[in-house]
Amino acid sequence: MLSDPLFYLVVAAVLIVAGILLFGIGTFGRGGEFNHKHANRIMRWRIGAQFVAVLLILLYVWLRRGG
Repeated sequence: MLSDPLFYLVVAAVLIVAGILLFGIGTFGRGGEFNHKHANRIMRWRIGAQFVAVLLILLYVWLRRGG
């Protein structure tokens, strides 16, 4: 598993989603003009990254089960 490049891609995708989520929570908590302008954009980026991460996870599971 640790020698599989697809595994590292999945981990990277999950970490990117977590980073975007934490950034969005941080800006929401602070509020202000930046949050007012960019909250929806940050949410759309998170949803897109999460979609890619889920697809990669499904691909990884499918390929490792004998796909």
